[in-house]
Amino acid sequence: MTPGEPSSRTARRKLKAILAGGLALGLGATITLAAWNDSEYATATFTAGTFSIEGSTDGTTYAEHPTAGSAAALTFSTGFDDISPGDVVAAPFAVRLTAATTYDATVTVASATPAPPAFVGLTYGIATVPTFADCDATPTTPTWIVAQGTPLDSVAGATPFNLTEGTPPTTPGAPAFLCFVVTAGPSLVQGTSVTETWQLLAESV
Repeated sequence: MTPGEPSSRTARRKLKAILAGGLALGLGATITLAAWNDSEYATATFTAGTFSIEGSTDGTTYAEHPTAGSAAALTFSTGFDDISPGDVVAAPFAVRLTAATTYDATVTVASATPAPPAFVGLTYGIATVPTFADCDATPTTPTWIVAQGTPLDSVAGATPFNLTEGTPPTTPGAPAFLCFVVTAGPSLVQGTSVTETWQLLAESV
């Protein structure tokens, strides 16, 4: 062993001690580092659409008739107030989606209600026709959505028809023209009268 050897070993031990201490300090520094945070948010607003239909008894002036109590009064052809067996009378009615509506629609004749309910002697049918003026006792180019000869208290076999929203959406949709045709049968009793109320039910599509 040379005279300088012990001091060399001592120096290496001190260096190892310093390195070990440095590693310990390094581990301690890693543990105490602050965590970084960040966030991202998203939001959305949902607005319900609008949907309504309106009708017209003259093909020009439209209004909403949402209840039986506010039903539009149809204007039937001459003789409806003095009807006898074999007579046929008709009334046009136009229906369309309002300017505020944001959906298309399927429309069905949902109910037919006579008052008094047991009234007999009249039957009806409803057809779509190309124009308002095409409605009379023998409609022009009819598409029957309720067959002729249907009892006043029935909507059996009613066929839906379609309405489209306006283009642009701030305008009313194109109207469908309906023709209500009422026929007097042999069982009609003299001097009797009946009030018939039909419901057109529109469903958004």
